[in-house]
Amino acid sequence: MLHLIPSPLHRAALKLAHRLRHHWRKVRRTTPDGVSVIAHDLEGQILLVRHSYGPDGWYFPGGGIARGEAPEDAARREICEEVGCPLQGLTLVGVIEEVISGAPHRAHVFEGILDAMPKPDGREVIEAKFFPVHSLPEPLSPRTRTRLDLWRAKRS
Repeated sequence: MLHLIPSPLHRAALKLAHRLRHHWRKVRRTTPDGVSVIAHDLEGQILLVRHSYGPDGWYFPGGGIARGEAPEDAARREICEEVGCPLQGLTLVGVIEEVISGAPHRAHVFEGILDAMPKPDGREVIEAKFFPVHSLPEPLSPRTRTRLDLWRAKRS
């Protein structure tokens, strides 16, 4: 149903929803668990996305885990929603305990392979590109850096 809303209006609604969610987390002091996916292509380049809302920067695809949803299923769903590609060889990299909007948050970080070109939805994700690990774009968000450090430590 959301696809019937014109993209510019949808992006404006996402910006508003992002601000409201930020304030709601501060009040409730809780956030749902989430997932981040470090997806790479067959050449080892990693996928980063830019969102139409929130702070400017490059992020790993991801999002919230729905009630009753397994983290692995949420990771696959988020990749499909954000870049329209199926994820192969999904493995858990680790779990990060952090604070988002003043509330505790648990992020399940996964790694997987995309063997197709990402197609951003133009609504939530406005840009999605593969980058060599040694040449990542700026600005990388602090959360992206934390997840990247975890991934690098797991690989060494």
